[in-house]
Amino acid sequence: MSAAQWRRAMNTQSPGARVSVVTQAPARAPSTTASYDSAASYSPESTSRWSRAWSHVRWRHVLVILALLLYPVVASPFFTYQIAAQSMALGLIALSLTFLGGYGGMVSLSQMTVAGVSGYLIAIFGTSSMGAISLGWPWWLAVVFSVLISMVFATLVGWLSVRTEGIHTIMITLAIGVAFFYLTQQNYALFNGFQGFSKISAPIVGEVDFTDPVAFYFLSVGCALVAYWTVKYLVRAPFGMALQGIRDNPRRMNSLGFNVTAHRLAAHAFAGLLASVGGILLIWYNNRISPGSINTGALINILVIAVLGGMKHPIGAFIGALAFVLLQNFAIDLVDRQRFNLVIGGVFLLIVFFSPDGLLGLWQKLRTRWSSASADPRVRESRRV
Repeated sequence: MSAAQWRRAMNTQSPGARVSVVTQAPARAPSTTASYDSAASYSPESTSRWSRAWSHVRWRHVLVILALLLYPVVASPFFTYQIAAQSMALGLIALSLTFLGGYGGMVSLSQMTVAGVSGYLIAIFGTSSMGAISLGWPWWLAVVFSVLISMVFATLVGWLSVRTEGIHTIMITLAIGVAFFYLTQQNYALFNGFQGFSKISAPIVGEVDFTDPVAFYFLSVGCALVAYWTVKYLVRAPFGMALQGIRDNPRRMNSLGFNVTAHRLAAHAFAGLLASVGGILLIWYNNRISPGSINTGALINILVIAVLGGMKHPIGAFIGALAFVLLQNFAIDLVDRQRFNLVIGGVFLLIVFFSPDGLLGLWQKLRTRWSSASADPRVRESRRV
């Protein structure tokens, strides 16, 4: 259920009925979504939650999946690896911010820091150029521990920031990101200082070598698709609806019996999962990690990507990441490499100025105008002629 539907349901009920509507939602989760979907023709008691999530698949989703599968056939290794795979990795990190900001109302600048924690742990637990520091664990064990510790770190960041709102949340998360940057830059015993770690290759599983551009592309696409559908499912679940209600009016949700702090901490933990997976993909893509990977510019870039694509839909994170990577690779043909941030800032300002909802909002405006023009009787008559 969208936030607008939530507000209509809250505002059209009597005070006594409001409590009953919200408090019964967790107990009757299978019928919550169906009760607000007038187009649903199935029985909520006989249909599982996952099957209802599958019912939201449209023909455009099938076309996008087919395009992603066929992309390496028509694209060069450069566009497959450096453009598409990198966009998926950055999109996963931006998706964690989209989930927090778009559905939870919490703008965090520490998502790249969470990804950096995951990347550094991969280098420390696994193998790298610094054999004196790296422990040499199997890649799968290093991945598991990196993700778990990164989620704990993200939860701690949330614990420090969820009791604040607005600019205070942004400043707290930014301070955490800057503190971790200086920690990695000045610590040589654990993080190897400003040099960081190199020679961190993607694993070889059976006969599949994920250092190959096509194999790594499919790994990135698989992780991105799982993350996308998980977010789509979660925001329609009782937890996601409650989180959107907390975003809109935390005081009302608290008075209705919802634990606002617990919901926000859980959102930070899930966002940490997304960011940690994106961080692992990014360190395998770059084959190295250093403090420069998590500096202030990198923290801001994730925010730019999320806002550029649009924070009202999960696909916006990947659209913003693709636009960012394309500019990053081809803007240097027009301007000096040192002036790349000027190009990014100019494009960002133009898109936000004409469409506060990013590229997705711009596309929605064009669709609305096209639909309005198509509905005009004079336009239909001219097409018949």
